[in-house]
Formats: sequence, structure tokens, C-alpha cells
Amino acid sequence: MKKIVVVILAVIIGALAIFFLTRLVDKPETKDETKTEKSEIKEETNKLSLVMVGDALLHSSLYNDGYKNGTYDFTSQLELIKPIVENYDLAFYNQESILGGTSIGLSDYPTFNSPQEFGDAMLDAGFNLVSLANNHTLDRGETAVINSCEYWNSKENVLSAGSYCSEEEADEIEIFEKNNITYTLLAYTYGTNGISVPEGKDYLVNLYSDEKVKSDVEKVRDKVDVLLVSMHWGTEYQTEPSAEQKRQAEYLASLGVDIIIGTHPHIIEPITFIDDTLVIYSLGNFISAQSTNNDYNTMVELMTSVDIVKKTKGKKTSITLENLNNELLYNYYKKGSKWYDFKVIPFSKMNTDYNSDYKRLYDKYSSVVKMYDENIKVKAPA
Repeated sequence: MKKIVVVILAVIIGALAIFFLTRLVDKPETKDETKTEKSEIKEETNKLSLVMVGDALLHSSLYNDGYKNGTYDFTSQLELIKPIVENYDLAFYNQESILGGTSIGLSDYPTFNSPQEFGDAMLDAGFNLVSLANNHTLDRGETAVINSCEYWNSKENVLSAGSYCSEEEADEIEIFEKNNITYTLLAYTYGTNGISVPEGKDYLVNLYSDEKVKSDVEKVRDKVDVLLVSMHWGTEYQTEPSAEQKRQAEYLASLGVDIIIGTHPHIIEPITFIDDTLVIYSLGNFISAQSTNNDYNTMVELMTSVDIVKKTKGKKTSITLENLNNELLYNYYKKGSKWYDFKVIPFSKMNTDYNSDYKRLYDKYSSVVKMYDENIKVKAPA
């Protein structure tokens, strides 16, 4: 009898042991599954939309056309551009003729000085990224530069680059943030038309050198998601980038620049990618009174847009450039005893009243944009 009881107890104890051992084995698995579910990391996506146009070069006929009722007003010249630009988070242009203002006297080629009211009109149209480094920056000397940078410094939510009021200001590279994406703009010019930079005042304009740009990029590359560089470079009126432009583009790409924005040639040059770096060799003029004997080459310009997409998962972040699009613009004006009625016309709004040959011009200049890449898109005309 005792043996039977012992056997029964042994069976019960064994069964209980197996039950609890199973629970102990199963329990950590249940915990791991729960932990995995709770630690599932979702990918976050943010986007910045960017649009870019070229040089604003204000000849006297252009700013005189904007003089109405005792003041300067350029809104009519930009009225077809504003509805496009204000749809973007970021909008870039190069202020080619310095905004030294009327207090020092306006002037035309070869030493420009322009009314600051033009900057007001560009800001009103939605532009908020401005390059100030070009071959005309020193046209009217240090006074105009100081007037210009004080003007831009007084504007909120605008990032200007390439010309500064002091060494301290030049050394402090501004970083902006929008839509959870940090960005900055650097700007350089090949030269200043032979005008010497005042000794000890290199901050007045950023002259390009490999060493200068490398130093600036290293200051900021790991602090921003997106790095844009404006390059005033190349050969005027040439559709093919020079060997030096190509070398500098390769160099900037090797430093990790995301977007290279080219200005200066006054006409359109092609777009391409160097690895992940978008290279726009020249956007051409945005608005000017340059006449042309070469098939409207200084009057047909480019507007380029792209989405900057940031994807974050845990500690990993990636930046991609998506939805690259282009549209040709036409710098329209009338000629009489004076040039007047200036207006920038998107080719999607063009008609024969502006230029009877605009469809052929589209074919010609869109092919320049696509010279290095047939897959680049250029919006069809009206």
C-alpha cells in the first residue's frame, strides 16, 4: 500500500514538475514576443519642396519699368511666377545686381546697383534662399555691400549667403529647419570683374577656392540634412559647361554637397547627377534686360524643382532627391522708345503674343537641359 502511495505521489510530483518547467520555458518566449512587438520601429518620412531660378540682373530699363507713382513696384513683372513659387517650401534665386538701394544712386551696366524694393517683390513672391556671391557683388564698393547685407539681415525666414557685413557673420554659417529637415546654403563666385576685395575684408564676398569650400563644408556637413551650394561659374553664353565647372562639380560632390546650383553664363546649361549630387550647371537669367542676337538665348531661362525627402528609422537617416522637374521661362518685354512691360512668363503660359516662335524655342532649349541625360523632364509648353 505504501509503495502504491509513493508511486502516485511520484507521478503527481513529476507531472507538476513538467507543468512548471513548461511554463518557465514558455514564459520568456512570451516576453520576447511582446518586447518585439513593442519595439517595432516605424519609418518617418519628411519632405521639403524646392524650386530654383537664376540671375536677377536689373538693368535701368527694367527698374525704370518698375517705377510707378513715385515708388518702385515689381509685382506685375512677377505676377505669373508668384502662384508657382509660393507652392514650394524653399525657393532660390541669385541676386546678380546688388541691392545697395536708392540712397547711393541706382546704376546700370557695367557697375550695377538696384532698388531694394525688388527684393521685397521677390520675397512677396515666395523666394527665401538668396545667393549674394557673384561677379557684380563689388560693383559699387563696400557701401553697397553693407547696405545689401543689412537689408537681407532685416528679413525673417530668409537665408542669404555669399556676402556679409563682418568676419563674424561670415564665419557663422546659418542653419535653418523646416518640416523636420535641417538645411543651409553656401555661395561662391569665380571673381568680381577685376575689382579687388578690400584688404582684410574677404567677408564682403565669397571667392571660390577648393580650400575655402572644403573648410566651409566641413564646418556644417554633419550638422544639416541638406547642403546646397550656389556656384557663380562658367563661361558666359556657352551652353556646354567648361572643364573647370565639371572639375569643381566633381569636387563638390566628393565633399558631400547635395545640390549644386549654377549661375553666371546668362543662358541655360544642362542638368545631371554626379552620384547622388544634383548638378544644375546654369539656370540662365531669371529677369534682365539683356538683348540677344542669338535666338533669344538670354531670354529663355530655366526653373528647376525637386523634392528633398528625409526618411528616418531609429538612428538611421537617409536623404533622397525625388520628383525632379523643369520648366522653361521667358523674359518678356516690349521695345519702343524705351523697353517696358517686363514680365517673366512660364512656357506653360506662353502664347504667340509673347513670342510667335516659342514652340521651336522650347525644343531647342529643352534639349540643352537634357544634353547629359535624356531622362530629365522639361514641362511642355502651352
